[in-house]
Amino acid sequence: MTAEKEASAPEDAPLTVLLVHNFYQHPGGEDRVFEVEGEMLEQRGHRVLRYTLRNEEVDEMNRVALAARTVWSRDAYREVLEIVEREGVDVVHVHNTLPLASPSVYHAAQDGGAAVVQTLHNFRFICPGALLLRDGELCHDCVGKSVATPAIQHKCYRGSTAATAAVVATTAIHKAAGTYASKVDRYIALSDFARGLFIEGGLPADQIAVKPNALQDDPVQGPGGEYALFAGRLGKGKGIQVLLDAWSMDPDLPHLKIAGDGELSHLVTEAASGDPRIEWLGWCNGDEMAQLMREAAVLVTPSMWYEGWPLVAIEAMGLGTPVVATNHGVFPEMIIDGVTGSLVPRGDAGALGQAVRRLLSDPEMLKEIRHATWELYRERFTREINYLQLRRIYADAIARRNGEPTPLPSPEAARPLFVPAAGHARSSPPVPVDW
Repeated sequence: MTAEKEASAPEDAPLTVLLVHNFYQHPGGEDRVFEVEGEMLEQRGHRVLRYTLRNEEVDEMNRVALAARTVWSRDAYREVLEIVEREGVDVVHVHNTLPLASPSVYHAAQDGGAAVVQTLHNFRFICPGALLLRDGELCHDCVGKSVATPAIQHKCYRGSTAATAAVVATTAIHKAAGTYASKVDRYIALSDFARGLFIEGGLPADQIAVKPNALQDDPVQGPGGEYALFAGRLGKGKGIQVLLDAWSMDPDLPHLKIAGDGELSHLVTEAASGDPRIEWLGWCNGDEMAQLMREAAVLVTPSMWYEGWPLVAIEAMGLGTPVVATNHGVFPEMIIDGVTGSLVPRGDAGALGQAVRRLLSDPEMLKEIRHATWELYRERFTREINYLQLRRIYADAIARRNGEPTPLPSPEAARPLFVPAAGHARSSPPVPVDW
């Protein structure tokens, strides 16, 4: 390690950052965050390298070889170590290791002298299925267990006993070996809610920072409109049936546009054929989706599972479009009930419909809510704020790697609480974002 790396660098000093990501077979939000954060760092003068693997290789491997590599990849260790040493990497920021990268990349980064940061995009560390959802119901059976045996029993990863056992074994082995406590300098949880679950699951509290995901660009406030919008994958856990039930129960709800596709598209097709208020748009590209959100009166996200940090919701907020969402998981940290949107009980179609009608019942109130939503985004969630959070996390990780642990700041010191628009009182203060 060079003398320069032995001392903590100033927080505004350019860094060499190696981003590590194992792409899934189907593109998703983690892939997008990997790309967005890399570009954000490059735009601010940092040198960004990328080490990526793709799960297409899995199809060519037998089960024994894949299980062994899931626990420890000699190739990934060797290749990451070589990059870190050759390029003088300051921080190795890992997004996903499953299954081809493996936790061996943490060891390689540390052996090469770099600090290690891991973003916890999902709940894989405490739930082999990653979603804390089983058979449509929330499930915490494996949280806090040293070995997640219920997951094996229920085949929670890819519906396979063998594949689930490999994931469970990987986590259990590296927990027992101290990998997660000693080889990672900072974890990034996407919300305080998630941070609490990871602490319950065994990760060290003083190593978990909270930073949400950033958007590609900061949106510009939109004009709004008269229709409700659902935007996202039409899959299990997204509350599609709850959404459709709400419109079926209430003839006074407005036009509903559904943008997205997935395995539950047949439910949307059936509902749209019998209700002229419901319009299915299919899959929309980024520009089309932004325009839909800009012109919507409200975004509806009745998720049945715990979302990580739904980019569609934060993008809507950046456009000034309020969000009606399930009152659990991350949403109470994103939305101030009655000020920037509404929070409703999980699975309650009647409450969902009432919340939408209430928001649209008073045009002047809706105008104030749109402005408050946009202001909250500007105070909490812009790319500049997100970058400063990430840079602080990197500085803390480097300090810890150099033997200078720095405690996380208290949540109260993170940012000033958002002040709601005149005439509105929030039911409870939003949870501040850790820096």
